[in-house]
Amino acid sequence: WPSIYVGIDITVNQETPLHVDKVSAPSLLDLLVSLGTHDAKFHVLESSSIFGYQPGTMIYLAGKLLHHSVPEGEKGKRIALA
Repeated sequence: WPSIYVGIDITVNQETPLHVDKVSAPSLLDLLVSLGTHDAKFHVLESSSIFGYQPGTMIYLAGKLLHHSVPEGEKGKRIALA
């Protein structure tokens, strides 16, 4: 099916270190979806922000421009679609 997205990453039970997305276009937003049974946090360096990233959370982010990370979380299973 046609999609506006270039690709998809699936991350399972892994820490996501601080990074910017190299493949994304600076003028587009990336969609991140959190699934599982965890209580992770989503960090954005430039704004010194920490957001709840519980299952069911969807975040649109200028991933090529903003450094972001998801540190290792507490108990539970974490699945992230990006």
